[in-house]
Amino acid sequence: MRLKLLWVGKTQEAWVRTGIDEYAGRIRRYMPLEILEAREEKGAAAPAMRERECERLAKLLPKGARLVVLDERGESMTSPEFASFLSKSRDQGISDLVFAIGGAYGFTDSFRGQAFKSISLSKMTLTHQMVRVFLLEQIYRGFTIINGEPYHHE
Repeated sequence: MRLKLLWVGKTQEAWVRTGIDEYAGRIRRYMPLEILEAREEKGAAAPAMRERECERLAKLLPKGARLVVLDERGESMTSPEFASFLSKSRDQGISDLVFAIGGAYGFTDSFRGQAFKSISLSKMTLTHQMVRVFLLEQIYRGFTIINGEPYHHE
């Protein structure tokens, strides 16, 4: 299985990029990981921005990929539940597991409708920049749980 992360816009803060690099490197010890950025739309009304950004994200989706969108209205999971989801996806022979993080205005209903699953990292509103690091950390944590490593404490 290959992991792909899609998100809208460049990572602007150096400390966020540092976190992304740290956890991406850790994840790559377990499986291939690719991070793709869709260009952020600027200067349009929110619905038009969301539409254009989702069109760009859709073009980055590999054929046959299992899409998971991060959405504040998505399913909440514990870290062990998320690890189980990763493990089952791997064991089912999914070739590409793709996590998508929308821009400031989220996803269109059409893009969200393509998703196998919608998950929420928190009931709180988080910036789409910081969610990148939080997602990567949870993916890393998931693999340490799957492999019985001591990173996760219960």
